[in-house]
Amino acid sequence: MSDYERVIDWMEATVQADERSYLTAAAVNLIMAAQEDPDARAAVLGATLAVPDGQPLVWALHALGHAHATRVYGPDLMVRFCARAARSGTAIYLYGGRSPAALALLEQRLRERFPGLQIAGGFSPPFRALTREEEERTIAEIDSSGAAVVWVGTGQPKQEKWMLRMRPRLSAPLLVGVGAAFDFHAGLVPQAPRWMQRSGLEWAYRLLREPRRLWRRYARYNPRFIAGFLRQYVRHRRDHRGRSCK
Repeated sequence: MSDYERVIDWMEATVQADERSYLTAAAVNLIMAAQEDPDARAAVLGATLAVPDGQPLVWALHALGHAHATRVYGPDLMVRFCARAARSGTAIYLYGGRSPAALALLEQRLRERFPGLQIAGGFSPPFRALTREEEERTIAEIDSSGAAVVWVGTGQPKQEKWMLRMRPRLSAPLLVGVGAAFDFHAGLVPQAPRWMQRSGLEWAYRLLREPRRLWRRYARYNPRFIAGFLRQYVRHRRDHRGRSCK
């Protein structure tokens, strides 16, 4: 399942069935973090649905035989779902944001863009672990809000670990991790032009915009992703030739 309409249909079906699921829009850095961090790996593997957020992941999937894979970009998934939720009345909760002020700006922008959208509440957590009391209050607030979908924008893999840990404790049917979508839709960080996204160069655009924050991530993970993909591709081709010879 890797196109927007099918994913949103699945999200709505999950809400209507009152199931307990979580979805992650996986970027390259999340996949590579999962190779090194057992907790990140458990959080990715624990997701009910993981979709390819980055164009390089889509290319890799195509090369490995998944011809129908398409990109499901977290920020686009969020706005497409919000457009449908504004019509259907599905209530959402926003967990994340750089600060309470940034979260308030995001709420304002979403309400302006999608009249009728029900934002049941929001919380911008501090850049530290919550105390037990703070965590219990947050859970109680989300549950009492009546939100059906909790959008989580605290960055990968932090948000995936949070969703794995909170999934048994929250009553909302669906949690969705969307990384930098909160910053983009609040207007705090510009998105890469579409041609750069299609060309797999979004990372370069973001690096130019936020070099101090992002250079370590890309310097560490991009080369490792390429090397890891090449190893997997060689195995894939070898296995494919072996099956063809039988």
